[in-house]
Amino acid sequence: MNQDELKQQVGREAVKYIRPGMVVGLGTGSTVHCLVEVLGEHIKNGDLTDIVCVTTSNRTTRQAESLGIKVEEIDDVDHIDLTIDGADEISDDFQGIKGGGGALLWEKIVSNYSDHVMWIVDESKLVHHLGAFPLPVEVTPYGSQHLFTKLARRGYNPTWRMLPDNSDKFRTHQRNFIIDLHLEEINDPFALHKELIGMVGLIEDGLFLNQVNDVLVGTQDGAKLLHARQ
Repeated sequence: MNQDELKQQVGREAVKYIRPGMVVGLGTGSTVHCLVEVLGEHIKNGDLTDIVCVTTSNRTTRQAESLGIKVEEIDDVDHIDLTIDGADEISDDFQGIKGGGGALLWEKIVSNYSDHVMWIVDESKLVHHLGAFPLPVEVTPYGSQHLFTKLARRGYNPTWRMLPDNSDKFRTHQRNFIIDLHLEEINDPFALHKELIGMVGLIEDGLFLNQVNDVLVGTQDGAKLLHARQ
């Protein structure tokens, strides 16, 4: 199977963990897109009832609502039973980098308020150490060039996240900028997170540490569930 087929495989499998009456967090990205399509089919067929979803991006909201999935704002629900999201990299000890789609702040908020978190990925996202995928950080526009310079001086090889046509800087849902750090390998993600989150003007980074409970991986031998933590 190619990568797209693996994403479809794991998207279909992930729906099996959603139960009637759940409040479900829906992530962002191509793998989650497959999940949402299948979830819409189950809701339309009546297999899953009373499902309420909280989304991590406007893209996911539009897709979900177009399929008849009920979407609520995060502050209008009192809990989230299960969040299913993708990941850009997952290390051997189940730490992750997310934010390749630019929704890292909303993704981290939804993740932190969820009772259970599952990441769904194809097997190419599993790595020994984080860092080959550029680490995104969301920053306020005000003073952002100074922050960019500071990151460069620390050897983090920053680049601005740009729009696809390179006409301007990419902006998040909160109208912030994203700086991608090209680190190659992150030896201590916890220390790096502490350093980054302490920088004034840096709102959030794409290190998702001790966040996930289970990882559902699409492989050539079928979807496999890996337990990260209780």
